[in-house]
Amino acid sequence: MPTKSKAQQKAAGAALSAKRGDTKVSDLQGASKDMYDSMSEDELEDFAKGERQGKPEHADKDD
Repeated sequence: MPTKSKAQQKAAGAALSAKRGDTKVSDLQGASKDMYDSMSEDELEDFAKGERQGKPEHADKDD
């Protein structure tokens, strides 16, 4: 599942970093903390990869 915004992609990257032990879980907040708790490392990697260029900073609430 591709991300719809830069913010989603950044949150997934932060959660992935914590999942791999590169950053502290206590440093996570908001969406990245939720992603850390609910997604596997493979799911986070898939969500975080890809181009950021051309994506909006934040996704619409309707999506």
